[in-house]
Amino acid sequence: MPQVATEIFIVGVIGNICSFICFLAPLSTFYRVCKKKTTEGFQSIPYVAALFSAMLWIFYAYIKKGEILIITINSFGCFIETIYLAIYLTYCPKKARIFTLKLIFMFNLGGIFLVVLLTHVLAKERTARLELLGWICVVLSTSVFAAPLSIIRVVIRTKSVEFMPFNLSLLLTISAIMWMAYGILLKDIYVTLPNIVGVTFGTIQMVLYCIYRKNKPVSKDNEKLPQHNGEVEATTPQAPIDIEIGDQKKQQPDNNPPTPVEATNNHQVQVQLQQQKV
Repeated sequence: MPQVATEIFIVGVIGNICSFICFLAPLSTFYRVCKKKTTEGFQSIPYVAALFSAMLWIFYAYIKKGEILIITINSFGCFIETIYLAIYLTYCPKKARIFTLKLIFMFNLGGIFLVVLLTHVLAKERTARLELLGWICVVLSTSVFAAPLSIIRVVIRTKSVEFMPFNLSLLLTISAIMWMAYGILLKDIYVTLPNIVGVTFGTIQMVLYCIYRKNKPVSKDNEKLPQHNGEVEATTPQAPIDIEIGDQKKQQPDNNPPTPVEATNNHQVQVQLQQQKV
C-alpha cells in the first residue's frame, strides 16, 4: 500500500506540473493585451468557464477529502484565471465588460451556489453527494473536448499542422495521461472518464501531426492580435464583405483560412478548458 500511495503522489505531482504550465499558456496573449491596452476581438468566455470548472473540482476534492493534489492545481487555476479576467475587464469595451460581469455572476457565483445547494438538498449522505457532484464535473469536463474537434477539422481540411501547435498539443496529451493514471490508481471514475476522452483526442492530434508535419503552411500572417470566440471554431466563414461595383453592392463571404496566430490562440482556448479535466 505505501508503494501505491507513492505512485499516486508522483503521478499527481507530474499532472500538477503539466496543468500548471497549461494554465500559463495564455500569458503571452495577456501581455499583448496589456501592452496594446485593448482586447479587440478577444472574448472572456473560456476564462469564465475555466474558473467555474476549477471551483467545481475544488468543491469535489473538499467533499471527497484527502485530494490535496486536485485542490492545489485548481486553486492555482482559480488564482490565475481571476488575474486573466481582471486584465480583461480592465481593457475590454464597456459592452464586453458588462457581458463578462454577467457571466461571472451567473456561473462563478450563481452556478457554484446552485451546485452546492443541489448537492446538499438532493443528496443527504456524503457518498450520494460525492456521486452527484462527480457526475456534474464529468459532464462539464467531457463537454469541453468539442474544442479540439474544430482544430482537427482545420488540420484535415488544410492538410497543414500550422494551426495545431505541437508542443501545446503534446503537453495537453501528457497532462491527460497523467490525470487518467491518477484516477485509475485512485479508482476514481470521475477523474478517469474525462481524461480518457482527452487522451483519445490528444492521440488523434499527434497522429495528424505525424501525417501532415512536412506539408507547407498555408498562411504567413503573424501580426493580428488573437481573437477568441469562446469556441475553437476556425472554419466558420466570416461576415460578408461588401464590394462596390458601379452603383451596385455585392456581398462576398470571406472564407480565408485562419492565420497561424489566430489558430494558435484559438487552440489556447482549448488549453483553458482542457486543463480543468482533473
